[in-house]
Amino acid sequence: MNEGNFVTPFAQRFQMRVPVVQAPMAGGATTPAMVAAVSNAGGLGFLAGAALTPEKIASEVAAIRALTDRPFGVNLFVLDPASPDDATVRRALDAIDPLRADLGLPPGRALERYAPDFRAQLETLIELRVPVAGFTFGLLPAADVERLHANGQYVIGTATHVAEGLAWRDAGADAIAAQGAAAGAHRGTFIGPFEDALVDTMVLVPQLADATGLPVLAAGGIMDGRGIVAALALGAQAAMMGTAFLTCRESAIPEVWKTRVRGMSDTSTTVTRAITGRHARGIRNPLMQRLSETADNIAPYPVQNALTQELRQNAGRAQNGDYLSLWAGQGAPLGRSRAEGLGAAELMAQLEQEWLAAAERVAAFTR
Repeated sequence: MNEGNFVTPFAQRFQMRVPVVQAPMAGGATTPAMVAAVSNAGGLGFLAGAALTPEKIASEVAAIRALTDRPFGVNLFVLDPASPDDATVRRALDAIDPLRADLGLPPGRALERYAPDFRAQLETLIELRVPVAGFTFGLLPAADVERLHANGQYVIGTATHVAEGLAWRDAGADAIAAQGAAAGAHRGTFIGPFEDALVDTMVLVPQLADATGLPVLAAGGIMDGRGIVAALALGAQAAMMGTAFLTCRESAIPEVWKTRVRGMSDTSTTVTRAITGRHARGIRNPLMQRLSETADNIAPYPVQNALTQELRQNAGRAQNGDYLSLWAGQGAPLGRSRAEGLGAAELMAQLEQEWLAAAERVAAFTR
């Protein structure tokens, strides 16, 4: 079958042979090697820049550009500066310090900064002329979207329900990343309670496509070619896949995290705010369970995230999965049949074959 028959406007714009966007995954998974490999394989690679300083973003972008001349994206979290009061920090540390002690770490302390400066990160994306700029956790002001457009940059906003998609449309976004309930890691909800925004990908994608009229990227639960075809049938112009790439060779997460993702079932994850202060989907483990027991002590994001960071980094170096934030989506078991240590380019080749075969099967039903 001629894949040209299935090229969407979004895929055509970014010269994508495979309608797959590799989702930005903060926490170390999306390395320059992964981003470049996906783009070189006919998809669109995406760097998770939210946790990086402007200087680190610049060096990572330079590394990507040394590996590919194809389009790629960088994603940021839209955040205001955090200035927690002493009592908030103290309550959080009262719950975190016993876990730090388990790993031989001294008691935690308040920090000078709880997250990189978002405005400085944004200025870096503009200065570097990153082809695609993605945003999560909040709504970028229309004036900033206009600055990106004036610089020739394409803007993708994250929405977990229709109202957020409409807000991004009105702000001038070029496309919407539709984050369904099955997606791993942090929820992007910024309008209303997160509980109301756990909308299934199959329900969310067509509603966002109809309501906004913008290209929609389907995220959440898509792990193979069948999911890609389903997303396109629902009105998406590409599938945004994160968990599928989480265990790739280029992913820099600890090996124990990869092992637990490969071994999980469809009911292994839950959504919690205990680890970072913002609701996120991950595999249940003692870190999640113990911090959840003192829910009143949890500081808001990014404070809680910063206060548990040293603990999680230490656990990662020790390959201790009990104290990691094991972010993963509900679809992970669908990737269990793939070879361990698969490279991102190899995964893209398999996805290309799978989605064309699945599209052929669907087309055969109508003949």
